[in-house]
Amino acid sequence: MRKENKPVIIWLLSGCVLIFIMVIVGGITRLTNSGLSMTDWHLITDTLPPLTEAKWHEAFEQYKKFPEYQKINIHNDFTIDDYKYIYFWEWFHRFIGRAIGMVFIIPFIYFLIKKRLDKSTIKKCIILLLLGGLQGFFGWFMVKSGLIDNPDVSHFRLALHLTTAFITFAYTFWVALDLIYPVKRNIEKSLRKIARYALFFLLLQIIYGGFVAGLNAGLIHNHWPLMSDGQFIHDSVFLEQDNLLLSFTEGKSGVQFVHRTLAYVVVGMMLYLYIESRKYILDFNQKKGILLLVFLVFVQFALGVFTLLYGVPLWLGLIHQVNAFFLLSAMVYSLHRLSK
Repeated sequence: MRKENKPVIIWLLSGCVLIFIMVIVGGITRLTNSGLSMTDWHLITDTLPPLTEAKWHEAFEQYKKFPEYQKINIHNDFTIDDYKYIYFWEWFHRFIGRAIGMVFIIPFIYFLIKKRLDKSTIKKCIILLLLGGLQGFFGWFMVKSGLIDNPDVSHFRLALHLTTAFITFAYTFWVALDLIYPVKRNIEKSLRKIARYALFFLLLQIIYGGFVAGLNAGLIHNHWPLMSDGQFIHDSVFLEQDNLLLSFTEGKSGVQFVHRTLAYVVVGMMLYLYIESRKYILDFNQKKGILLLVFLVFVQFALGVFTLLYGVPLWLGLIHQVNAFFLLSAMVYSLHRLSK
């Protein structure tokens, strides 16, 4: 690592930490059904939550005009104190999003003025800024889907929002690693190819994790290793939708089946990478990355099983999501060390 790159690396890694925090708060927002509490979005005016009781009542009355209150919470003795609780999580989620924007944009301009970024890094940072803007748009695009008729967001839009956050995190981490390890060396192309496939299946699993969350598909078939009634693939998978494509993308049982089955594929890919890596002479960082990857994928698998068995309690669902971030970090680190 070159000394002059250290401030830029700290900046990028700080962005990674903030994205991590934002996704965790987003998970809490989802699991507490708080995502539809703020019914509009303004860049400046809702930076702070309502500061007076009159403003709270005004926001609450606005919330009452939308499907979540009219179809669900009106029947649950839902009070303004309940509203303040769900409002906080959605507001905090958006607040962190604004903070991330400031943390990326202001130092980026500073480093440009000070000429601390080379052309390659500038291009990568511009991509990061575009990803951040896209992520904000996808967030509102997701929320909007739950404010029309159905008091729940589209699971496709939720998965898009979640996956973009993971990809933004991964790319930010990758750019930081480019600066931490600037010296290129010979690579083992066969291991890099396996690692790329492993990353692909991990991202596919993250997408299906978003589908499961969006459809609340973790609340059914709370059995393992088989689904309900001792079936590997439950009959309901074929009954919920008109065809298999819809069953595996829009049916609760079908989406859960894909998610739980993909888990075996992801574990298998990580183990395959580890077994193949033992055929080569690797440096310390490469070995460390792959070993950490294998450890975390087994932890993630176990967390997924227990999250399912216990019906997705808030704390366990959050730990499962947190470890997904750790697993993606180890995957990106390992791929980087096998690629450059």
